[in-house]
Amino acid sequence: MEEKLSVQNSLGAIRISDEVVEIIAGLAASEVEGVAGMSSGLVGDIASMLSRGKNMAKGVKVEVGEHEAAVDLFITVEYGVSIPSVALRVQEAVKEGIESMTGLKVMETNVHVQGVQFRAPVEPKTKEDENRVK
Repeated sequence: MEEKLSVQNSLGAIRISDEVVEIIAGLAASEVEGVAGMSSGLVGDIASMLSRGKNMAKGVKVEVGEHEAAVDLFITVEYGVSIPSVALRVQEAVKEGIESMTGLKVMETNVHVQGVQFRAPVEPKTKEDENRVK
């Protein structure tokens, strides 16, 4: 785990790992309406299936300097949403989340839309199902 962000003060040092910044970005992006999920590509998806637990940094790549960060997010959007609007809201949410929690200045947030998730089709009710409801 890399630790690039390090702040020294009179009490000691504060170090924030890159993975923490990735988790903050992933959570902020996931909470935006219209984002169906995070996507790390085929290799990353296979790796996450093989790993235990949920990887909260899935679909996020960060480059962290001493006082700034650059973020790449790989997302899947819900069918029917305005992709540019969702991507803009993701950029804003990620920037705000990282800056408020870490003090880093986010220089850029690149959103890569990797797919569209369709809602499951609603199956028509059978007459038997309708009779049970009545």
